[in-house]
Amino acid sequence: MAQFEAPGAVREVRVLPPDAAGGPPREITVLRFGSPGARPKAYLQAGLHADEFPGMLVLRHLAAELSEAVARGEMLGEVVLVPQANPIGIAQQEYGFLQGRFDVTSGRNFNRDYPDLADGVANAVAGQLGADPQANVAVIRAAMGSALEQIMPSCPLETLRKTLMELAYDADLVLDLHADNEALLHLYVGTPLWPDAADLAAELDARAVLTAEVSGGHPFDEACGGPWWQLAKRFPDLPIPPACLSATVELRSNDDVDDAVARTDAAALLRLLQRRGLVAGEPGQMPRLLCEATPLDAMQQVRAPAEGLISYRARLGDRLRAGDVIADIIDPLGAVTPVPATTDGLLFARHSQKYAWVGKVIGKVAGAVPLAERKGLLLTE
Repeated sequence: MAQFEAPGAVREVRVLPPDAAGGPPREITVLRFGSPGARPKAYLQAGLHADEFPGMLVLRHLAAELSEAVARGEMLGEVVLVPQANPIGIAQQEYGFLQGRFDVTSGRNFNRDYPDLADGVANAVAGQLGADPQANVAVIRAAMGSALEQIMPSCPLETLRKTLMELAYDADLVLDLHADNEALLHLYVGTPLWPDAADLAAELDARAVLTAEVSGGHPFDEACGGPWWQLAKRFPDLPIPPACLSATVELRSNDDVDDAVARTDAAALLRLLQRRGLVAGEPGQMPRLLCEATPLDAMQQVRAPAEGLISYRARLGDRLRAGDVIADIIDPLGAVTPVPATTDGLLFARHSQKYAWVGKVIGKVAGAVPLAERKGLLLTE
């Protein structure tokens, strides 16, 4: 099979060990643009949930854009792209579909349980931090790298987690590209990173931005960005900036693979890299921000109260009031059960499979007021 050409990139391959059943080792291809160690550094990956496809195509197009930037001498920082971040999930092809959200060996979500570096790094840097914020950033990044080196993975999934973290932990910008079942483009961002992330939301025309300091489950973006605000709390008298802007970018719907849309998204990400000093060039006027950030614990996870077919009354993008019926659950041999919104907000996600069982999440509404039931694990598993 012909290899994708990104002439401006340095290509490297990271190899995961074979699984316990003796399957073949899996490879992660990494594309590096710019001089190693140049600042700022950006890390972008796609396909961590291997059955969420749009980001893979977006990063292919972004790689082509960055190759042209290299040829023009416009690379100012370093950009690391991993267009297909999960070779384990890509290999899970069963019943005619990719099963890419969960590791079939362990049952674990591929975007959970990343290393929590904050406590170990805090102990390692105690006494080494001072009044210079940039010097503190350098000390903390070195401690993060040392902490990752000490992790000894016991399985391919743990090796995958460590490998991706090693590529990303020292980046100034980390974007983990995902997609939802049926959705408008939306972001998950750490609360301390807003409104700094507003340029990302504006460039991508995000329709919802969900913020939390701790979303539960320790996903990849939080593992990269979260230690910085945790360390700032641990050492309140020392200047520790949020040195990694990390976000999960949900590029609409899982199966919406459209070349023209992917090119548009890649162009938006290139403009973001220009605005943030990684690539030379004029990005033009900032697009209008289409939404304000709202708390993740104010987002209603619309759960089915009954089993049956899902007939949606509300469309993506509808502004709802509490009590508005989002969908009906129709038992083919029984009752029809309406499912109401419990908060005012925007319906930004629905489920693509139109059959529900009790408790299944069939929609998401971005509200502004925290909901009493939204505690603990705030993300859909």
